[in-house]
Amino acid sequence: METAQLTPDQLDAQASRLHDTDAWQRIVTGWEQTTREPARPTAPPSSDDETRPAPSADWRDLLSVPVDQLVEDSLRALPPRQPRQRPLPGRLGAVLPERLHAWRRLGQPDVRPSTHLGYARHILTEWGWQNAPYRLRNARGARCLCGAMLTAHRLGFGSLDTVDRAGAWMITELRSQGWSGLIGPWNRHPGRTAADALALIDATIHRASLAGH
Repeated sequence: METAQLTPDQLDAQASRLHDTDAWQRIVTGWEQTTREPARPTAPPSSDDETRPAPSADWRDLLSVPVDQLVEDSLRALPPRQPRQRPLPGRLGAVLPERLHAWRRLGQPDVRPSTHLGYARHILTEWGWQNAPYRLRNARGARCLCGAMLTAHRLGFGSLDTVDRAGAWMITELRSQGWSGLIGPWNRHPGRTAADALALIDATIHRASLAGH
């Protein structure tokens, strides 16, 4: 069982390093480059076309990309598989030290980053969001974005590797929105709200799911 005790800032730094690797950039750009282009609208038929015989209706003529690519695109469109649902601990669980939740990881399978982020979102909606600098949570048990991801891991939803990849996907989403910094500074930026945090998680889940992650 994993015993590392990461802080939100350590997770932020690890996710940033992963995001900047060539391998990660190939992941991020690869799925977008293989996504099927939308079909172009066809021009309305002319009077001459109406008198011409209909073209052959061979189904193979309808394929604009190889069959294996169509299958891959279809698999990417499927929602991530959800693990067995387990409720969060009650309000007392929100304020307990993270290490006391570690036993919940026993026997739990790994999940996709998008699924892990879904549980992090659930933690934020159930236990609250906070933007105090350099703190995993506040006295009420509310978490920052990185804190919610670390707590989801402690509750058994994803390995440490999954947490890193979820963080890298979040940084990828932030870059697409024009934010050049890390997750923590975004989380505690003046004027940031819980609705903003949830919207970021939702956008990240969507982005990672489309890539099959």
